[in-house]
Amino acid sequence: MIRNTKRETLIAYILIAPFVAIYALIFVYPTIDMFRMSFTDSPLIVMPNGQPPEFVGLENYTRLASDRRFDTAFWNTAYFVLLTVIPGTIVALGIALGISRLSGRLQALVLALFFLPYILPVSVVYRVWDWTLNFQFGIAMHVFDMIGIDRVPVFKVTGWFMPAVALVTIWWTAGFSILLFLAGIRAIPQEIYEAASLDNATRWTTFRRVTWPLLWPVTALVLTIQLILQLKIFDQVYLFSTGGRPNDNLVLVYYVFQRAFQNDHGGRAAAIAVVLFLIVIVVSVLNFQLMRLAEKKQ
Repeated sequence: MIRNTKRETLIAYILIAPFVAIYALIFVYPTIDMFRMSFTDSPLIVMPNGQPPEFVGLENYTRLASDRRFDTAFWNTAYFVLLTVIPGTIVALGIALGISRLSGRLQALVLALFFLPYILPVSVVYRVWDWTLNFQFGIAMHVFDMIGIDRVPVFKVTGWFMPAVALVTIWWTAGFSILLFLAGIRAIPQEIYEAASLDNATRWTTFRRVTWPLLWPVTALVLTIQLILQLKIFDQVYLFSTGGRPNDNLVLVYYVFQRAFQNDHGGRAAAIAVVLFLIVIVVSVLNFQLMRLAEKKQ
């Protein structure tokens, strides 16, 4: 058959044009404007009849070096990533391995129970865990009273806040990682496990020699996704900080929110957002390259 290459190319461009236009409108243009704003003293919203923003060069970036709140936000974000990414991946892998041993409706039921939190909005997650860990009326606090343990205001004390929010986040987001691991486990040929059983391999040996190496690409994907998500943490910290000490619990996106929407410092907020944007890119690329290097060594 004679193919009209030019006509097919034109049709392809027409089909992808709406996506490219929407992508440019809601991502490319705002990103470019964010970089531009970070070099000015612009407020968040510039009024049509207002004074145009002044170009300040790198001043917004150099201020971050002596900004204690930025230091707090940076280290809190790094601490939160440390508490959630690797522990959350291990928890999801363990649950996926357990679910893979089930079958039929029981497997579907257990998987649904673990995946259910993932589809909940953050406001519902906040309410559920506030009912559980609230210092005054939380269910967990009543349990502490019954067994003689002093109540702990986990969301009001700085030392407890990040671990508590990390626990909530792992519970909330583990469902998607579990699905990815289950897909990876089901893709492993059963013949390999049968050969391992014929060699009298123990469960730990089978996991270490068969399951784990073959799941490594899925593990790298889960780690990368979790790393990107947790670097952009905001919702849980914002909600659970209500009535507490939000400045002690700052994370980078929360600090951008404060600078932009509460202080109307658009230029300084844009500079923080650019720094976070670059951190996400650099850390994600490094993580991906380290995962590839580790895979080659296996």
